[in-house]
Amino acid sequence: MTKKPKLGAVQMATGPNVNANLFEAERLIKEAVDNGASLVVLPENFAFMGKHGQDQLALRETDGEGPLQSFLSRLAKQHGIWLVGGTIPMVAEDSGKVRAACLVYNEQGARMARYDKIHLFDVTLPGADERYHESASIEGGDQLVVLDSPFGRLGIAVCYDLRFPELFRKMLDSGVEVLAIPSAFTAITGKAHWETLVRARAIENLVYVVAAAQGGFHLNGRETHGHSMIVDPWGTVLAQIPRGRGCICCAVDREFQDSVRRNFPTIDHRRLKCAF
Repeated sequence: MTKKPKLGAVQMATGPNVNANLFEAERLIKEAVDNGASLVVLPENFAFMGKHGQDQLALRETDGEGPLQSFLSRLAKQHGIWLVGGTIPMVAEDSGKVRAACLVYNEQGARMARYDKIHLFDVTLPGADERYHESASIEGGDQLVVLDSPFGRLGIAVCYDLRFPELFRKMLDSGVEVLAIPSAFTAITGKAHWETLVRARAIENLVYVVAAAQGGFHLNGRETHGHSMIVDPWGTVLAQIPRGRGCICCAVDREFQDSVRRNFPTIDHRRLKCAF
């Protein structure tokens, strides 16, 4: 019997100390690898969460070089895994902003893809004194990413992207089979919508979803929901971390996915197409 590869998600409660965050990320990546993961997904903002969005400007890196990119490449090569590097701040066209970039590295440490977060979290939460304005410090991307991997066609999205199903339907046109979704949902929105959205994206598209989240209290006063999860194409939650730091790992069963898609062919039954 062929051994099924395992997908892993890391959950953190990132603070403003980059070195401490990287130490914690490295420890949790190793834990996931020790549990058999050959693809590991880090959460959004895994390396830094400052008090203000503009604090990221001091850490922004140019494409192809910088300590955060070197860190991700080194860990992927060291452990012989595919690593989806949450998000890191990259240089933007607007000098007063960053790009929230999710970088994907293969088992040799080579960069395979870059996805810049498209949808930016500019909201006021109902019934709470919480306001977010990501577009004040982040420049949105405009390109979806789906790439070949040993685990199937891998699509990348970040956090707030989860609320826009047309993005994922468009990924289907590129044959997506596994979704990696680094996130940092707030405690309020996470409690209300996180599991529903993650499972919906899996069910609608008959894909595996690896949703790696921030989970806990942060030194900037923010509270994130956590509940990182791995969901199969039928919408079953295979593993989940409630709160705090940790990792989860589950096998990706391509035969099961093929069976679901063959016997429950909702993808083939689509009648409307989304423009992008």
